[in-house]
Amino acid sequence: MKFRVAREVLADAVAWTARSLPPRPSVPVLAGILLEVDGSQLSVSGFDYEVSARAEVDVQATESGRTLVPGRLLAEITRALPPHPVDVTAEGPRLSIACGNARFSLPTLPVEDYPSLPSMPSSAGVVDSDVFAEAVGQVAVAAGRDDTLPMLTGVRLEIEDDLVTLAATDRYRLAVREFAWRPETPGLSAAVLVPARTLADAAKTLTSGPEITLSLSSGTSGEGILGLSGKDRQTTTRLLDAEFVKYRAIMPSESHANAVLPVGLFTDAAKRVALVAERGTPLRCEFTPGQVTLRAGGSDDEGQAEERCDVEFDGEPLTIGFNPTFLLDGLAAVHTPRARMDFTSPLKPAVLSGVEEPAADDDAPAKPAERPGSYRYLIMPVRLPG
Repeated sequence: MKFRVAREVLADAVAWTARSLPPRPSVPVLAGILLEVDGSQLSVSGFDYEVSARAEVDVQATESGRTLVPGRLLAEITRALPPHPVDVTAEGPRLSIACGNARFSLPTLPVEDYPSLPSMPSSAGVVDSDVFAEAVGQVAVAAGRDDTLPMLTGVRLEIEDDLVTLAATDRYRLAVREFAWRPETPGLSAAVLVPARTLADAAKTLTSGPEITLSLSSGTSGEGILGLSGKDRQTTTRLLDAEFVKYRAIMPSESHANAVLPVGLFTDAAKRVALVAERGTPLRCEFTPGQVTLRAGGSDDEGQAEERCDVEFDGEPLTIGFNPTFLLDGLAAVHTPRARMDFTSPLKPAVLSGVEEPAADDDAPAKPAERPGSYRYLIMPVRLPG
């Protein structure tokens, strides 16, 4: 195998593939990156039986072939190379890399022991890459991180014709986002559970093209697989075989009070007050007409803080406590200048959602309103000390 390629192109492809490599591989070959040259195309692949990643780049090849090299080391080397074309040659048990005045020689891994990458499932439809990246980021923040509860470490992906719904929860908050997409076949219906960390990484890094293609295996022949592909890149992940919570039953159907918050000002105030909140202690929010007072701390042996922030509030005065981190995560995920928070009682979940702003002037085209409830972030309150 012998080829020449631009340094930036190679470094980018290797770095993207190396992201999916396992930190502690079960067998040594899974720490490798597979380089395959066919014609004038190089594919850079990684696979650990759970997640696969494959990037394709154009190269000037003089000899086709395939080789397996230590992935993280290759990523570090290609990132550090000088800005010159890179010549890569595989000869016997070693891979040589020449770039400008720099020379590297790496040992190869036994390519014959490397597992075959899963084939991409059949295409289900396409979605704008920026919409998908935003939606996954908004929802994945609420996913659990406890691997002993696999049903909480995933993002529920539901497809109903031209509408996709994503949902995730760690039992203390629940994030739901809906968005439109273009299904391959009208009337498509599916529901799967995707590992949140894998989905979030893929969504953030597949934005180089305008669209992302979603592919789903039928699940009838073996384990289910979700495939995501963008421009010159594709990744697959095994689906979680776990039952997701019936989240729609958790979302409150009515509201007895609501507040419209200036997201930037309220977030800054909450961050300042939360500085004195000891681990596990709540941020106290006292809503009255026109304002909210944020408080934290209070005992003699800890700091205390208080700050008022102007808000629009409709309802009877309400005092409610939240985990500061969970509240700030929701505010950061709303992505609108103002957010609405709906309440039923101080001991029941509150729901945060974005507020669509009107056009700045009548001549400017109005931004199309998203579907109602396109993003909702439910947060459980923390019982306040009496």
